[in-house]
Amino acid sequence: MAKITEGYMPFRGYQTYYRIVGEQKDNGKAPLICLHGGPGSTHNYFEVLDNVADDDDRMIVMYDQLGCGNSYLDGHPEMWTQDLWLDELDALREHLGLDKCHIIGQSWGGMMQIAYAIERGAKGVKSFIISSGHPSSSLWAKEGMRRIKMMDEADQKAINHALETEDFTGEDYLKAVDHYMDRYCTYWREDLPECCTRAKKSGGEAYLYGWGPNEFVPSGTLRDFEYIDRLPEIEVPSLIMSGISDLCSPLVAKTMADGIQHTKWILWENARHTTFVDRHDDYCVELIKWMNEYDK
Repeated sequence: MAKITEGYMPFRGYQTYYRIVGEQKDNGKAPLICLHGGPGSTHNYFEVLDNVADDDDRMIVMYDQLGCGNSYLDGHPEMWTQDLWLDELDALREHLGLDKCHIIGQSWGGMMQIAYAIERGAKGVKSFIISSGHPSSSLWAKEGMRRIKMMDEADQKAINHALETEDFTGEDYLKAVDHYMDRYCTYWREDLPECCTRAKKSGGEAYLYGWGPNEFVPSGTLRDFEYIDRLPEIEVPSLIMSGISDLCSPLVAKTMADGIQHTKWILWENARHTTFVDRHDDYCVELIKWMNEYDK
């Protein structure tokens, strides 16, 4: 088993937790950095990729972004912006000496990759693996509302009432959201590894002020995240992977695949929003093959 190292990086007066699997070697294989979803989720589910450190003799770096998990922080709603989390990624790369790397981002992590390439240049990044991310908050919301129309009448009524009143606390509404998330987000596999069921400290404030009250109403600082027209500016080769029953709908994934210059898109059957969990073994095969192609 690959060595596991944990530590903390000083950042903005706080501490960012990181977890490293394996060690950097002189084997021509750049480390893989994992950007979790949310904002406000944690690195936990990325531990399903620990095997890649052994299977591909490659160092894997994952971390809890400020605001959640072992980097938990709240009471600072003004902090939760795209720039803060991109600055944190830059700081982590500098702190760990990751001049060359691959980056995998899931959901919000995929959004980070797009912004990192367009706004920061993504210097030294050999490839992206965009896992169920998106390039446009308005498109994500539009697809969410389209799918709500396919839910049963009671769920539609509850969600629409919440949207009209801006009261997202009602029992019927919360049940409807659970039904929506069960359909497009909840883990598919029944034999879930411990890292996917472990209790975690999610960043509710980071999610609310960064994104919004739910998946289909972007009202936080990321509400104007709109990069569709700028996707051709991305020069980093990008492997896009998404599930058929995914919050990242096939239209959202195809929009990225059509816009980014050097892409491959894999649409997984029997997968929801965490394809690397739902289709773990197949996913790892494609992930390893992709990184080795662009290590050259």
